[in-house]
Amino acid sequence: MVLSLYTHGKKINKQKAEEVRRLALVFPCSFGTFPTRERSKRRIKHDRPIVKATNEEKKKEKMHSGEFDCYFLNLWKGFSEDKRSEFAYLDSMWFGLYLTASFKGKVLTWIRTKQIFSKTYVIVPIVCWGHWSVLILCHLGETSESKDRTPCMLLLDSLEKANPRRLEPDIRKFVLDIYGSEGRAANKKLISKIPLLVPKVPQQRNGEECGNYVLYFINLFMQNAPGEFSINKYPYFMDKNWFSPECLMRFFEELELFEK
Repeated sequence: MVLSLYTHGKKINKQKAEEVRRLALVFPCSFGTFPTRERSKRRIKHDRPIVKATNEEKKKEKMHSGEFDCYFLNLWKGFSEDKRSEFAYLDSMWFGLYLTASFKGKVLTWIRTKQIFSKTYVIVPIVCWGHWSVLILCHLGETSESKDRTPCMLLLDSLEKANPRRLEPDIRKFVLDIYGSEGRAANKKLISKIPLLVPKVPQQRNGEECGNYVLYFINLFMQNAPGEFSINKYPYFMDKNWFSPECLMRFFEELELFEK
């Protein structure tokens, strides 16, 4: 079946829609519909009674991109305009779409509208191999010679045993293509010098929580990240007291309340 889809608010043709459908088979937890609180007034007859999923069953379901974006936008609106002005964020589907050759140009065009080189931090949700993580690009518009605003990349992953660094080749190519699409002088050697750091972060308890953890990491980073920092001082704002089990559980409870 060929689908008609909208990406970044624009309708894509049937051929592109079919490619997105195939991509969804590769990245199963990245595609879905936005959760809605409105119920259809149309009554539908069923041959069997509908059994509502329990809370435990819901927790076992992986987060879809629509759900993720809905939760994220709720978090985003909770920050002040001054704080949001330091950040840019990319749509949760863009990195996965970038990995499909036919969508690469589109994604780079969309990224240009975000003006990421004027931001201190850029949040890049990643979903690959059915798993969520988050890449944070820091001081991307600065030069490597800067002492106070050093370019670097942070990859936060709640499943360290899955080897987050296997994403590094794709991440560096992604950043290189972003530089090129913006008309900025860059080459593989320059991009290879930008540090990619994988901080120690809380690890998920099962195979379905990665989307929740990514939202937690983003929320905590936006709360605590300074206006600027040097790679030489990293990770002074991500010390052992940055995370706490109590904070993590409270955040998950707030997500459940938002869903209701």
